[in-house]
Amino acid sequence: MTNSLRSLSAKSAKQQKIVATELRKQRIKAELSQDELAQRAGIDRKTINRIENEHFSPTLDTITRLCVVLKITPSTLFGSGRSSKK
Repeated sequence: MTNSLRSLSAKSAKQQKIVATELRKQRIKAELSQDELAQRAGIDRKTINRIENEHFSPTLDTITRLCVVLKITPSTLFGSGRSSKK
């Protein structure tokens, strides 16, 4: 694996962790279980679990559905407001 691919992979893993953490935080803040969030968003509960446990990167459609239910912007899921470190 080249250095640029390793760097991209590391950035992807870091972003996946941020999305996982923010989704869980926002879901809990909204006082929703994984089941409730999944039902309201029209997606499978296992998908929510896999995202929150960093086993799955959500599609744009999934992100949009989650954000509508949670009443947040997609940038919130990507950790806006955090300091960016390279």
